[in-house]
Amino acid sequence: LKEMLAAFIRHRRTVVTRRTRFELQKARARAHILEGLTIALANIDEVIALIKASNSPAEAKEGLLAKSWSPGQVTDMLQRAGADASRPEDLGPEFGLTDKGYRLSEAQAQAILELRLHRLTGLEQDKIVAEYQELLGTIAELLEILASDVRLMEVIREELEAVSLQYNDARRTEIVESHEDLDIEDLITPQDVVVTMSHEGYIKAQALDEYRAQRRGGRGKVAAKTKEEDFVDKLWVTHTHDWLLCFSSRGKVYWIKVYRLPMAGRGSRGKPIVNLLPLEEGEQISAILPIKEFSNDYSVFMATRSGTVKKTPLEAFSRPRPSGIIALDLRGDDQLVDVDITRGDRDLMLFSSEGKVVRFHETDVRPMGRTAAGVRGIRLGKNAEVIALIVVREGEILTASERGYGKRTPIDDYPVHKRGGQGVWTIKGTAKTGKLVAATEVQTGDEIMLITDSGNLVRTGVNDISVMSRNTQGVKIIRVAEDDRLVGVDRIVTEDDDTGADSVEAVAPDASVEGATDSAEPASDDQTTVDE
Repeated sequence: LKEMLAAFIRHRRTVVTRRTRFELQKARARAHILEGLTIALANIDEVIALIKASNSPAEAKEGLLAKSWSPGQVTDMLQRAGADASRPEDLGPEFGLTDKGYRLSEAQAQAILELRLHRLTGLEQDKIVAEYQELLGTIAELLEILASDVRLMEVIREELEAVSLQYNDARRTEIVESHEDLDIEDLITPQDVVVTMSHEGYIKAQALDEYRAQRRGGRGKVAAKTKEEDFVDKLWVTHTHDWLLCFSSRGKVYWIKVYRLPMAGRGSRGKPIVNLLPLEEGEQISAILPIKEFSNDYSVFMATRSGTVKKTPLEAFSRPRPSGIIALDLRGDDQLVDVDITRGDRDLMLFSSEGKVVRFHETDVRPMGRTAAGVRGIRLGKNAEVIALIVVREGEILTASERGYGKRTPIDDYPVHKRGGQGVWTIKGTAKTGKLVAATEVQTGDEIMLITDSGNLVRTGVNDISVMSRNTQGVKIIRVAEDDRLVGVDRIVTEDDDTGADSVEAVAPDASVEGATDSAEPASDDQTTVDE
């Protein structure tokens, strides 16, 4: 402690000494000017006559410099303060008070020429002299600090006492013996953020308060600057300390903290998510779930291309690993299609490329461990595959086929059956309509982006698409060329204004953290076929 105090005192001595020298330099420069003005006031009649007789300011300045002037009361003041008290260090010896009188410097002569007439009144003259006398006192005090070690320590003490009085509040810093348990997360400012991801996989986070609430019907703000062929299709309102569970097409899950995402403004695209996670070649992120805490009250529901479904307690993903872990045992060339969070009371819908959909309650799928393969969710026809998973919430189901036909259908038009059946028709695939390629849950006022395999994009409002029953083929929602086809439909996410952050369903269960693993349950083949 003594060494720390000694080092601090040495530091304060250096600071106060340098500051005092700087203030002394400024005070001497100002006093030197006032000294010259005082000389001019003592010889005001001669000064005015010299200036009037001069042909130019330069000639007047030379006249002021060439003459020795009567010092007047300056002599007494300098005798009291010290002959060199107000003398700048760089001033030549020929200037100032001499045996023949007072010789003005160039700076003093210039100040006299710039002196305004109103300063010649008696009151203004007194102010000049008073300021000069005050500066001489200040200079004497500064010289005392530099000359006396005792006075220097008194200044240091007085300043510390002033700081103590000004900031006399409770200590905010916690003093601990060790900081070994300090984590980088402890240094991250907790705040709500908006995480956006574009269709091409660019992800970023930005502060929630950048989005100002507006009245209903506002145009909103751009959530991200994207290329013309890209657009934002996913948005979450989450927290800097939350986890993002990133599920890949190969059935693995990766963890990343929200604060590790690039923080960027609305004009930035962000970074490709493949650059933030240790993905293998050809592996893509199929779904992202923001998680605050891991709990068995919530489950992660997964669906694969071959029709397999699986429900795993969220708590089973509570132990992050840098290289990721297996979330689903995929057989053969099967791939993960989609992932969502459920809470035990939802209906789920699986859509196949042949145009069928099965709707069942999530209790039909028992919880399984991470390494389980899952169970059959839908019985697929020949060459058919699952193209979408929907956790039923509210709104309507929008379906679209590869030849550009689509429609909106009320959710109640889809009956609830057991899992594992063939399901019912939602769009009958024909040569005219083609296969079913997309299904998503939408609400009135939403916008969607239609994507073709040639790269064409069409943005349209959901309200422009007709509401029709299951047994219809739909209407033309995009014109595709003969050699082109529709490959996807995504809901466009905008930070629109009368909804705000509350319109985004946040996944934030509350519970403790502990993983669990169950044995794999084979896919059952004994489910009843459900015909239309």
